Amino acid sequence: MRKLLVAAAVSIAWVGTAAAQDLAAGATSYKKCVACHDVGPTAKNKVGPVLNGLDGRKSGTVAGYNYSDANKGSGITWNEESFLDYIKDPKAKIPGTKMVFAGIKNETEAKALWAHLKQYDAEGKTK
Repeated sequence: MRKLLVAAAVSIAWVGTAAAQDLAAGATSYKKCVACHDVGPTAKNKVGPVLNGLDGRKSGTVAGYNYSDANKGSGITWNEESFLDYIKDPKAKIPGTKMVFAGIKNETEAKALWAHLKQYDAEGKTK
């Protein structure tokens, strides 16, 4: 029983460390986005919309941001799967989008970026 408890504690510690590493890597990757997008409690629309509350949000719905018709009509609800598909090549996923970005092809980096963005609720508070 003692070995099982120690193994469980080590496993939980490892998962926590891995999650922290994902968030740190995601914060680093987010530096590619910060020129156009904002996140956090004081976030404002820039060249691109605020990314607070991205998980579960319908594409083209941030108040005060002037989206392309292509983005508004994309039918995308953001989740990890749709984000990973989109961030590889935004113009291929939503032809006609205003987003000018070469994309993040590396899946590990894209997942870390998603982990970083997903932590922000609609008000920009971390969950």
